[in-house]
Amino acid sequence: MPAYDKVRIARKVSRPTALDYINHIFDEFIEFHGDRNFRDDEAVIGGIALFNGTPVTVIGIQKGKTMEENIARNFGQPHPEGYRKALRLMKQAEKFHRPVINFINTSGAYPGVGAEERGQGEAIARNLMEMAVLKVPTISIFIGEGGSGGALALAVTDRVWMLENSIYAVLSPEGFASILWKDPKRAKEAADVMKITADDLLKLNAVDKVIKEVEGGCQNDFGFTANLLKSKLEAELKELMAEDIDTLLEERYNRFRNFGEFTE
Repeated sequence: MPAYDKVRIARKVSRPTALDYINHIFDEFIEFHGDRNFRDDEAVIGGIALFNGTPVTVIGIQKGKTMEENIARNFGQPHPEGYRKALRLMKQAEKFHRPVINFINTSGAYPGVGAEERGQGEAIARNLMEMAVLKVPTISIFIGEGGSGGALALAVTDRVWMLENSIYAVLSPEGFASILWKDPKRAKEAADVMKITADDLLKLNAVDKVIKEVEGGCQNDFGFTANLLKSKLEAELKELMAEDIDTLLEERYNRFRNFGEFTE
């Protein structure tokens, strides 16, 4: 499938959201609100849940399925308080020794004036720094779009997975084509050049696992992908939780330090 076709699937409004996966995979999800600093950002959801009886912290970037929901969720573009809420929950998870599981689906962090005034760049940078040394097992899953630092802010984890039709890139294909070729109409060509699909990034060792979807995307059979993802999480969490925390931190550090050594 051409890369830009996967971009279109990743952006579908009908694609399952973070809350869809959380409600299907976990039990007794209790959502927490606010960053204890400014306000609650509805583009980022998070809280505590049970996974096969084990307490975990789950966090997700949430898009809507209707215009009203998307406006409330800011189309899945977090403000700095969203990232600060996520960090508050991750630090809480560290205190109580809970694994952290993140669901990522965003075109990028919100670039508005207010967000910049309240420290958007600092909020993202702090998440990167804190997640690198978080003393609990961590897993991030790209379920749709993964745009720039807005996605990376929740992806410095022990394991990074992608659904088969999700994408992960420094910017959109349209933005890439506009900057490099001064022609946004070349977005299809840009998507191929950028290597943004799950299969491309698995070959480059930028992600660890690709979760299968049915033909046309997981919105056509949500249960298939959600159940497969749950089974993969069961095995991976068991393995990560059995590791010594110092070993886990060293492996996480080395994983991201080796990003400059990607080969095709």
